[in-house]
Amino acid sequence: MAPNQSIIPREGFVLDAIINFVRKYVLNPKYTLPIFLFMRYTRKGQDFAGDHYKLFKILRKLVLWGLLYKINNKLNWGVRNNWVVDKSWIWNNEIALVTGGSGGIGGLVAQGLAEKGIKVVVLDVIDLTYDAPKNIFFYKCDITSTEKLAEVADEIRTTVGNPTIIVNNAGVARGNTILESTERDVRFTFDVNVLSHFWIMKEFLPSIVKNNHGHIVTVASVAGYQTAPQMVDYAASKAASISLHEGLTLELKHRYNAKKVRTTLVTQGLTRTPLFTGFGNDSPFMFPQQHPESVADGIVEQVLRGESEHLILPKSYHILTGNRGRPAWFRAYVENGTKHLMSNWRGRQVIDPNTASTSETVEEPAEDVSKSGVLV
Repeated sequence: MAPNQSIIPREGFVLDAIINFVRKYVLNPKYTLPIFLFMRYTRKGQDFAGDHYKLFKILRKLVLWGLLYKINNKLNWGVRNNWVVDKSWIWNNEIALVTGGSGGIGGLVAQGLAEKGIKVVVLDVIDLTYDAPKNIFFYKCDITSTEKLAEVADEIRTTVGNPTIIVNNAGVARGNTILESTERDVRFTFDVNVLSHFWIMKEFLPSIVKNNHGHIVTVASVAGYQTAPQMVDYAASKAASISLHEGLTLELKHRYNAKKVRTTLVTQGLTRTPLFTGFGNDSPFMFPQQHPESVADGIVEQVLRGESEHLILPKSYHILTGNRGRPAWFRAYVENGTKHLMSNWRGRQVIDPNTASTSETVEEPAEDVSKSGVLV
């Protein structure tokens, strides 16, 4: 899986393309500072600046903003990584565990990590939907069952080893209103989207803490910041997973003194999987429907950096992360814009908690690798 290195993302010319250009060139002192110094301290540059003083003033501001942007990024890196550089990563010795890794985003993440020589353990309720290399180990497991997870975890530790990388990726959406949702709908959504994260970490986090070495990736959603009608349970579970990531980060630092353990939060927007077939989108330029590969690339690249991060994909969704702190009238404008998002939703479901126990598995994989209701 070769990552997309172009300024123009897979999704085409969307707002992220402009954001990428501004970050890479406009707010980069590597490019603006030499031009500024030329215009400020050379005869030809001074002549040009005199003839184009407004342009010179803009350039001066860009240099300042670029320096502030770099300083801000450095401070963000420092606090997220406890100002500690971990150079102990040896990818051939690392073991990654990916939930919901039989296909879709999780499958792409598993294959991307495996390409780098990492041993990858996949937990899912359906069989692998791709040809896996020898360093991918599949275990059919209902991660909502602590009893079954404990049995599989013992087998993983015995046959593969203790995971050093955990990607909590599995997720489900039911698409019902609050009154239409059954108790099993809501419990199933929280069991997969939030509680399974706790059970996975209860099994594998002790070894990571003991060795002060590891990386936990929490795949949440921008829905955790902004909900919509017919996805209240899903959004609430994703908001809970965001809080889980934040609390885990604090406990690793202040309770376990495991300051080299990395934590990454992924809050992705609408992705092209049949789980969200029919999901509305009135702003394709600002909030494009992204490819699963775009999300998977971001996760794999961040793991390989060995650094903590908050990945917001696409980047344009940054505007939603602080919506709760904005004036009520602006927040209402954004919230009211979500009223039709789920009106025509017909997402594919692999498991219906109302007709089957969550402990039951699916005998046949979905026709498309991303059609699984537990692969988001």
